[in-house]
Amino acid sequence: MPALTTGKTFVEDKLGIPSGAERMASPWLGSMHREFPFYHEPYNQAPSANFDRILKSWIGKLTANISPMSLWMAYADWALHVQFSPSKQQELLTESMRKLWRLCEYEIELAQDDPNAEKTSVTPLPQDKRFADPAWRRWPFNVISQSFLMTQQLWHRATTDVTGMSVHHEEVINFMVRQILDMYSPSNFLLTNPVVLNETLHSGGKNLLAGMQNAMKDLEHAINDTHPQARTEFKVGKNLAITPGKVVYRNRLIELIRYTPTTETVHEIPILFVPAWIMKYYILDLSPRNSLVKYLLDQGYTVFMISWKNPQASDRDLSLEDYRRLGVMDALRVIIEETGAPHVNAVGYCLGGTLLSIAAACMARHNDRRLSSMTLFAAQVDFKDPGELSLFIDESQITLLEAIMWDQGYLDTKQMAGAFQLLRSNDLIWSRRLNQYLLGRSEPYNDLMAWNLDATRMPFRMHSEYLRKLFLENELAEGSYCIEDQPVALTDIRVPIFSVGTLTDHVAPWRSTFKIHLLTDTEVTYLLTTGGHNAGVVSPPGQPRRSYQVATTQHHDPYVDPDVWQARTPHQDGSWWPEWERWLRRRSGKHIAPPPFGHVLYDAPGKHVLQP
Repeated sequence: MPALTTGKTFVEDKLGIPSGAERMASPWLGSMHREFPFYHEPYNQAPSANFDRILKSWIGKLTANISPMSLWMAYADWALHVQFSPSKQQELLTESMRKLWRLCEYEIELAQDDPNAEKTSVTPLPQDKRFADPAWRRWPFNVISQSFLMTQQLWHRATTDVTGMSVHHEEVINFMVRQILDMYSPSNFLLTNPVVLNETLHSGGKNLLAGMQNAMKDLEHAINDTHPQARTEFKVGKNLAITPGKVVYRNRLIELIRYTPTTETVHEIPILFVPAWIMKYYILDLSPRNSLVKYLLDQGYTVFMISWKNPQASDRDLSLEDYRRLGVMDALRVIIEETGAPHVNAVGYCLGGTLLSIAAACMARHNDRRLSSMTLFAAQVDFKDPGELSLFIDESQITLLEAIMWDQGYLDTKQMAGAFQLLRSNDLIWSRRLNQYLLGRSEPYNDLMAWNLDATRMPFRMHSEYLRKLFLENELAEGSYCIEDQPVALTDIRVPIFSVGTLTDHVAPWRSTFKIHLLTDTEVTYLLTTGGHNAGVVSPPGQPRRSYQVATTQHHDPYVDPDVWQARTPHQDGSWWPEWERWLRRRSGKHIAPPPFGHVLYDAPGKHVLQP
């Protein structure tokens, strides 16, 4: 029997709870250490669990790795709450009648050549370019496009502001309705797209013939499991990632590249790049004209780069901690030994920036002062508002992905491509099919697109921990992410931080990356640049239509929210690279002769980046 006076409950060992363990009154009291389903030992050993995983794995193959259970839960939440909301039903009925009358009024004004017809029409969103061509202003295509835009508005009203519906389910159902509407947009069909009809008449149908050839090529690539855009004009080591350097260290997970200096003297403090392993490192060393590595070498810096291994099924048990220990920490140790420098300026890109932040917080906890500064490119440390990626982050979706990874040992980024394409379906799916299949045009190709096709894989355990601990549980921002059984806190970081956000980033929204101000207690320089997650970072001097905003906040300054910051901070034209280099220069020490290379394994770009 339990001893009531001690607050202890004694249970039988067969339940798996040690005798004398304290009973928590409620699970809401919380626990620092949580067991996750696929790495909880009794669950792993249960034979019945394998049937669940096999079934979910096969479901994922049939649904482009998107959980149908998650979609059905969102639909049920929406349908039930609309059904039991007479006020919402009345609102939608009134709105549908109003839209119908507005469309009729628009048609009457068009028939009468009324100049006020444009005032009655619906204006597409700024990013929606489907109806921008003047041909859409001619009858009947203006009526067709207007009816579609009004339908789009009505469905947006139907799937938002539903009383009692969860925010996540509202976002999911609104997103899925947008995908269905985008699929049936009049711009996607020959007979309802005036631009395609004009091209067909002018070319005598040659555009449709060329489009059919493009479609057959895509079908051939789909059957052969190759990418339709893959070409040979861009190749790593030939015209991509060609900045001279040497691989000076290698372990199970990384190759460490040290680049050959291009100046007679260099700054004393070297730079370490920690790229994301969801992509290959040479996004930072594309062609010579847009290589950030080459740019820094020419400014007199010693540059090191981590090149991650592309995991195989045998690497399924690599953890997020392995990436910190074998990646960031091993690289720092080798750089200090190689150069004799007292400190290192570390730079993390995307997921690499998140890992660098974890490593920096752990180093601060142990009074490890090897970092001189930390720079984050489009990197999040708080995942509460990760943008539209949150649509694919819930328990059901993660469980499905874990089953897929359990089956094959990793998640291929090709398997994630569907989700990323859906986030920008107008640009990445429907506009591509319009241009290639209906207009018969060839798709433009450049070095950035070639890099984007060079996919990598995510090992099972690491990706499961990343999705659960960071995205789902937000442990890093909540102060419960543990290293060596102790939580790390970003507030322990004291080195200055330079954080870069990109204005149209759909992977790491800039307002999310701006939260670095709230989560650290140090000097933060935040820079917001035009462009997206990749094109905003690859922004060499001389490119047109580039601008940025930048401001520094001291640790004792009052907090300013991102919208106020954006309104107050002046715009500056041009590339942000020189601005960052000036900041970096002040933290890079005196000029010295380039330190000699130590142990050299082989030439850059190394072997990991060439792994298929």
